[in-house]
Amino acid sequence: MIYLDHAAATPVSKKALAKMLPYFSDEFFNPSSPYLPAAHLRQNYEFAKGQIAHTIGAKGNDIVITAGATESINLAFTAAEGLSGNILILETEHPSVRATARALVENSAKGGKSPLELREIKVDKTGLIDLDDLRQKIDENTIFISVSLANNELGTIQPLAEISEIIEKERSHRLELVKDKKPTSVLPIILHSDASQALNLVDISVARLGVDLLTINAAKVGGPKGVGALYVGRGIKLNPIIVGGGQEAGLRSGTENVPGVMGFAVAAEETKEHLAGNRKKYEKFAQILKNKLQESPIEPLFLGNKKHQLANFVPVCFPGIDAERIIYKLEEKQVYLSTGAACAANKGAKSHVLTAIGLTDSEIAGSLRISLGVLNTEENVKKAGELIVQAVSEEFARVSGDQAQKQESKNA
Repeated sequence: MIYLDHAAATPVSKKALAKMLPYFSDEFFNPSSPYLPAAHLRQNYEFAKGQIAHTIGAKGNDIVITAGATESINLAFTAAEGLSGNILILETEHPSVRATARALVENSAKGGKSPLELREIKVDKTGLIDLDDLRQKIDENTIFISVSLANNELGTIQPLAEISEIIEKERSHRLELVKDKKPTSVLPIILHSDASQALNLVDISVARLGVDLLTINAAKVGGPKGVGALYVGRGIKLNPIIVGGGQEAGLRSGTENVPGVMGFAVAAEETKEHLAGNRKKYEKFAQILKNKLQESPIEPLFLGNKKHQLANFVPVCFPGIDAERIIYKLEEKQVYLSTGAACAANKGAKSHVLTAIGLTDSEIAGSLRISLGVLNTEENVKKAGELIVQAVSEEFARVSGDQAQKQESKNA
């Protein structure tokens, strides 16, 4: 097997799995129970939360454990509930961000108050945010902004610190209006970022990024599926979407997923420790793959921003070729990759990300998302490149033959 879809899922690391196993059997207690073994378990759980938080420059009390990135994103958007104004998201955001934002806006229209408005910030042809468009769309009524740290289809890394500076200027402007006693209310502006794809290759510091809310996901960094976390900055008020026993400071009720959090902590620390080495390794692998793909009869179009891109991402387009057919051909040879985000590909939907960067329908149809990771070696990356080129060549020959046959029939 050659696995080239690490952006969709990663295998649980051996160290993370070993850490998790005792908490399924020997250390099975409920952390909320009053007796000593449960109290020890609570200490271990809180320590693990601190380890996860440390990887993003935060403290254990700053994060809320969730059942994954999607729940974390849904919880983050509750910061805008009950407010009037507008919400800004990047037009290339993950479907979970887009769906959550739209649901919030739709629900606000049913509440009888002034409804929220959703605005999308444009990106350039590499998927990088258009900061001028952000400056134009942010105004005195903007209350919530969500921009992913790294895009899940292109790997493009966004300049969160610059975005934060623009937001800070708007905050200062609002305070000045109040000082001048002009008729306006001081609305908050909250900055959220989905860093699910970035945690494994970007040195994240919530203070340096200037974010108020940050989403991370265990399943993208060698941790178990179904575990995520939301960093919550001081002064940010959220509304629980799951109520019950009041766990996670009342923001996420339900018996704690102790094994999952233990695995997440180990995986996150492993990732942090090997950040520089992995980045260098994947840059090398990506270049090997790109060189091999250029042997294709169709000149490949590499997508994303070359200067600001996750090192393990190689999104590529072969115009005029049906990428779905390429994927099926490769699957027969146990080479696994995708056409885009797993959730979108499963529905057969056209990528809104590739549409946003200006690709034609033909180019979108011929696009592949390749994401490297722990299961890759220099040898299997080279082999994958050869097999992809072979599949593209066969598909090119088929398409060319069909076109020639159509032309002959037309001439006849």
